[in-house]
Amino acid sequence: MAGRAAGWIADAIRKTVRDKGTCTLALSGGSTPRQAYQRLPALPVVPWSQVEIFFCDERAVPPESPDSNFRMAQEAFLSQVPIPMAKVHRMTAELDDLTTAARDYEALLPATLDVLLLGIGPDGHTASLFPHAPALLEREHRVVRVVGGEPLVQRLTITPPVIQHAVRVLVLATGTDKADAVARALEGPEDVESVPAQLARGGTWILDRAAARSLRGAGGPEATPS
Repeated sequence: MAGRAAGWIADAIRKTVRDKGTCTLALSGGSTPRQAYQRLPALPVVPWSQVEIFFCDERAVPPESPDSNFRMAQEAFLSQVPIPMAKVHRMTAELDDLTTAARDYEALLPATLDVLLLGIGPDGHTASLFPHAPALLEREHRVVRVVGGEPLVQRLTITPPVIQHAVRVLVLATGTDKADAVARALEGPEDVESVPAQLARGGTWILDRAAARSLRGAGGPEATPS
């Protein structure tokens, strides 16, 4: 599955750079994306120098923290590919004023992301958009301060319009603990407030067989069990 996901990411970058000369790529944290990221440096003919990196969310921790999404991505692949550091835009979620940090990051984000990588939690959250959170109703701002997760921590996250306007979206999920959330996201009644990952329902989903076990069948978005 990690190999298939890495191949999808590399192909999306190649196609975007071929069409427009550059590619904006937004990353998520988590163990499942990490496995895909670790495969990327070995893939051939990826035009990394034309890629600009953004992040979907970040915990309110310093960039050197083991809980930092930036640190994970940096160790997994960013440090091993020729992307200029000036093109790697981390969320400065360690700042005391997270509202200002959110506004600053919003100003960096392009109007439309070319490639957006997401995961899904057992509760149906994606990025740091958790069920029934006020951020799910946000339409004015594209990055906001939130509190969520287990344990509860402060975070920065992109908001629904960023997901909905992205050109290509990939959702990765592994494990039986994600199976019910995946089924609700892809086949359940529309209810983004309860299952925020439905925001990415129209994207490509790459799942292992455990995460896909509760799906009734194919249809709608591309859901690929590996």
